[in-house]
Amino acid sequence: MKQYIKRYAKNFDYPLFFVYIALTLFGLVMIYSSSMAWSVNRYGSEPDRFYIQQIQNLAFAFPVFVVAAFFPYKHFNKKWMMMTVLGVVFLGLILVHFIGSAAGGAVSWINLGFGNVQPSEVAKVGIIFYLAGVFSNKYRNGTINELGNSIIPPVSILTFVLILVFFEPDLGSMMIIGAVGLSVMAASGIRFKSFAKLASIVIGAAAIFIVPIMVFASDAIFTEKRLGRLDAFFNPFTDELGFGLQIVNGYLAIGSGGLKGLGLGQSIQKLGYVPEPHTDFIMSIIAEELGVFGVLFVLGGLAFIILRGLSIAMTTKDPLARMLAAGIASMIGIQSFVNLGGLTGLIPLTGVTLPFISYGGTSVILLSLAMGVLMNVSMFHKVEKSKK
Repeated sequence: MKQYIKRYAKNFDYPLFFVYIALTLFGLVMIYSSSMAWSVNRYGSEPDRFYIQQIQNLAFAFPVFVVAAFFPYKHFNKKWMMMTVLGVVFLGLILVHFIGSAAGGAVSWINLGFGNVQPSEVAKVGIIFYLAGVFSNKYRNGTINELGNSIIPPVSILTFVLILVFFEPDLGSMMIIGAVGLSVMAASGIRFKSFAKLASIVIGAAAIFIVPIMVFASDAIFTEKRLGRLDAFFNPFTDELGFGLQIVNGYLAIGSGGLKGLGLGQSIQKLGYVPEPHTDFIMSIIAEELGVFGVLFVLGGLAFIILRGLSIAMTTKDPLARMLAAGIASMIGIQSFVNLGGLTGLIPLTGVTLPFISYGGTSVILLSLAMGVLMNVSMFHKVEKSKK
């Protein structure tokens, strides 16, 4: 074990590590800045409430990163690991429907006493680990393109996960999990012909599943709030004091910041105009206080991590490493797009947080776990190249 750690520590990916640290610490600063007034006015708490809680989250997240970075990623294709991951994912997604608490119109949190856990966040990372493990074994066995034995069973697991998240309902997380699952499959080595057959089956099954929902459960899924968000997406200024409030004030924050920003801590919109400014709309406060330079810092850091992951996925020879790297990079990229797309009006708002920057314990801990695994894959990739 000592020799393993020594060999991989020599190939530690310092750029990836420092970008991860820089984003999380920058996010911590912006959580403090953006949440002070909201904490006092909305919750009657101390101004540093969310800042202190995020420090506690990071105090747990950083050790998780270190353990994941040196835990051999090759264990992810072991049967015991895949069953453990699935067990944790399904336990959370099933329990949340019975003992979960509501937030933002969705029953998506479980209170553990010492803190809240969001099972859909666990599912985002867990589905990457599970699918990468399953498909890497199928690839090595030469059965990756057998539709009935190798493709449909794991896709059925993915579908069941999506259904459980859909009925919370958390449509934003459902879209991210589905897209991430497709990304892992795209990196698995499945032939396009097999992928096309699978797509036709999935589309047909989705149609069969969606039609009854539209008929019998449309009121529960398409609530007034969600329809209001959809209307606000098309034209937020028609209801700028209602469903369009967050988008309109987000625009004002971005426009006020300009090139240089108003200065750290000087945001006007965080004083009660932008709801929950430390979560999914934190980028609008960054734009207002730090201007284009602050936005570019965040986008540059996220882009570096995403491109690093995709680069590893495209160059490594190990199918498990390829799928893990592709899945983690796509998860961060897709979630960033969904968050920033909602902020800028490219897509409807979903309440998805910005990776590494927004406040959230489950999010930053699971992202740190994913980054640790990506670091482990990166170190293996360097060792693999040095042997050549």
